[in-house]
Amino acid sequence: MEWSFVAAEELAAALRAGAVTSVELTEEAIARIERDDKVINAICVPDFDGARAAARSADEARARGEDRPLLGIPVTVKESYNMAGLPTTWGMPQFANYLPVEDAVAVSRLKAAGAVILGKTNVPFMLQDWQSFNEIYGTTNNPWDHGRTSGGSSGGSAAALASGFGALSIGSDLAGSLRNPAHFCGVYAHKPTFGLVATRGMVPPPAPALPIEGDLAVCGPMARTARDLTLLLDVMAGPDPLTLGVAYDLTLPPARHQRLSDFRVLILDEHPLIATGSAVRAGVNRVAEALVDEGARVERHSPLLPDLTEAATLYAQLMFSNVGARIPAESYEQLRNRAAALSADDQGLDAARLRGIGFSHRDWIEANIRRELHRSRWRQLFAEFDAVVCPITSIPAFPHDHNPNPVERRIDIDGVEYPYSDQLVWAGLATMPGLPATAIPASRSPEGLPVGVQLIGPMFEDRTPLRLAELLEQKIGGFQAPK
Repeated sequence: MEWSFVAAEELAAALRAGAVTSVELTEEAIARIERDDKVINAICVPDFDGARAAARSADEARARGEDRPLLGIPVTVKESYNMAGLPTTWGMPQFANYLPVEDAVAVSRLKAAGAVILGKTNVPFMLQDWQSFNEIYGTTNNPWDHGRTSGGSSGGSAAALASGFGALSIGSDLAGSLRNPAHFCGVYAHKPTFGLVATRGMVPPPAPALPIEGDLAVCGPMARTARDLTLLLDVMAGPDPLTLGVAYDLTLPPARHQRLSDFRVLILDEHPLIATGSAVRAGVNRVAEALVDEGARVERHSPLLPDLTEAATLYAQLMFSNVGARIPAESYEQLRNRAAALSADDQGLDAARLRGIGFSHRDWIEANIRRELHRSRWRQLFAEFDAVVCPITSIPAFPHDHNPNPVERRIDIDGVEYPYSDQLVWAGLATMPGLPATAIPASRSPEGLPVGVQLIGPMFEDRTPLRLAELLEQKIGGFQAPK
């Protein structure tokens, strides 16, 4: 039997039953990577010797009667996570030889659960793109069309999963970096509620791995099935023990419902700041029709929905205030002066990003209060609905575009060009208030490319969108391996 595309949950059952060994699974995964990754370029830092040793240890542990959630299962890790003894570069050439001495919290939890780590997956420079390419490791191609992006910044992880290089992967998400690659490659991903998964050790080199939760960004699971997302999230979840002084067992509330017919869902397929391409709209509508067919309550409008333009503007400001905090003082002052010179009438996204870079602490506090008002609106909405279904971004995977000036790049939405950075708006809908969002495969474009949607759920009720994803997978199908 070939195991490369078997779900992690099924692999665990086969390992428990003695139908296969971890060494066999690992050797099959390594052989596939060595055969196919020359074209895909998803695995930028292989660690096959380490994987083989971990697989032998897993088989020995199982022979002693041990059983852990991921014992013996081959997985991959996004390059941006620290792994002791392996490079962490974030695609920055000056750190090509940087070797952290300690595992990130999420990596240590994978290892404690028994996972066999095959290696690290490719990322964009500084994780700042919806394409995964850099001067150190080159370009990761989409397994469905090698001339197109696999997404970013967890594009290597999504491409690895779609190619059968391991059953699970872990990524991160600030601007859709889990959800966007899942959408482009036809796999599953979950952006957890902000703060649910400890991020220590997912830090750019050579910064120390401190127990500080940065604003907006999260670490999360990627998989080829919805149930595998839940399996991996349960391994990753929990605050950093350094912030509490003790290990912490976090119990999330159960999913609100167990049948599609009981769900109350708001469908969004239009945004005031960017068009929705016809292929993505079709994917959203396919999910909506499946929900209606099963008897779910489906609405397309609600006065409870927070203002989408204000949400996108606030997200841009908060995200780019993080950028402003990390640039040289001279550049910061120049950008603050440029922001001060903007017309008060300029309320576009470019202006919001520039103003965010120049935020003072007072500005950030005011923006954070506005965010709390949005969170309050979301709580009201989720008293009436269980999930929001909407695009992840406006188009399927686009052709590689490595123009060194992102400002000059454009995306084509049904023949109309839009600024490249405006792809942010749909991702920000869940990111700005810190809500959980599950990316699922929904349909295919006319060209045969995967199209995904995101299921946004209530804060700290991650199991609700995850359960909805599982039920929709049963209804409309899920991952399919690219030809």
